[in-house]
Amino acid sequence: MKKIIDLLDRKFVPIASKIGSQRHLVAVRDGFVVIMPLMIVGSLAVLINNLPIDAYQNLMNSIFGGDGWKNFASYISQGAFNVMSLIVVYTVSAALAKSYSKDGITAGAISLASLVTIMASFSTEDGSTSGLPFAWMGAQGLFIAIFVALIGTEIFIRLSNNKKLIITMPDGVPPAVAKSFSSLMPGMLTIIFFALIRVLFNVAGVESIHQSFYDLLQAPIVKMANTLPTALLIVFLNHLFWFFGLNGGSILEPIMQSVYLPAIDQNIAALEKGLDIPNIVTKPFFDSFVYLGGTGATLALVVSVLLFTRKNKPYKVVSELSLAPSLFNINEPVMFGFPIVLNPLLFIPFLLVPMILTVISYAAISTGLVPKTIVLVPWTTPPVIGGFLATGSWRGGALALVNFVIAVVLYMPFLKAAEKQFLQTSEGEK
Repeated sequence: MKKIIDLLDRKFVPIASKIGSQRHLVAVRDGFVVIMPLMIVGSLAVLINNLPIDAYQNLMNSIFGGDGWKNFASYISQGAFNVMSLIVVYTVSAALAKSYSKDGITAGAISLASLVTIMASFSTEDGSTSGLPFAWMGAQGLFIAIFVALIGTEIFIRLSNNKKLIITMPDGVPPAVAKSFSSLMPGMLTIIFFALIRVLFNVAGVESIHQSFYDLLQAPIVKMANTLPTALLIVFLNHLFWFFGLNGGSILEPIMQSVYLPAIDQNIAALEKGLDIPNIVTKPFFDSFVYLGGTGATLALVVSVLLFTRKNKPYKVVSELSLAPSLFNINEPVMFGFPIVLNPLLFIPFLLVPMILTVISYAAISTGLVPKTIVLVPWTTPPVIGGFLATGSWRGGALALVNFVIAVVLYMPFLKAAEKQFLQTSEGEK
């Protein structure tokens, strides 16, 4: 085990560390943080309309007279979900520009204009009205939005560094005006670049870049992501990164947001239309049923220590201090307090427990014992409560509770071994 860890430490950690700090991935992660409140509010609004409890539905209908009361929550979800790509292209671009110490507001505006430039509009049959399609402004357009943000910002930054393209205004001109003129040529050339791309696609017979990309790449990727092997791979990588002290959640966040965010969005859309919920594996799937107390299901580790460990005082002290934050899935005190990072004794359960929980959760949902997730709950939602909210059913909470108990039991023998090692070490020091 020690040789394997040493090998991974020398070969794997430097590469993973570079990936985790890569500016484009960091920009995607930071850009998505902005839309999380929108996603949470929107998904809760959908749950208000579609909570599968007959008594609740009958009560609301009797109070407000018919289904008209559902319009209120529908307007909220529409505002939250249908502009997701437009917000993301701006926020990711702004974050990337700031990493270059450039104006994020201008870069974000240019990227937003570039996205609209390549987006095919729709029109009514008689041609009387036209506009941008909600489908590509929402979650389904996230892939293209991310690409446009990254490519557009890189082009804009490089053009902005060319002094020949900068229009310098004379002294006395207000700074805001001078700033806008200095970005005029780089911004215009960036938008022209994307306009040319759309023209080339049109010449090739592709009317909608978004639709073509979705059919060719995004749909197969999303479908593959909804499988158990892919879910296990995500869980494995997340915990492997964390074991070496790297924030696996941050490293994998671009994948989680660009793949599993549209998955929960599809579930929400299907619920609103009364259709079968399509996706088992979504972001709430991991947060509500696997990461109980944070990466590694460490709340179960803390509880297992408090229940079954008597003589390992360092573990008990850390567990007592970590219990409160772990209830809200904040587990840095556990990760670095035990520590779990680079601790060979806890490496196996830290990796094994979440993968077992993933298999159990997938099996429970795929067989229909537990409903699929329909709400994007905040990652800080306490375990069991998160399972109930994510599925809108007590069975979701029950699954989270069962998983928690299983995790507590699985951690126990390894903690006993750690306690034995601690006692032997203490006696040797005496």
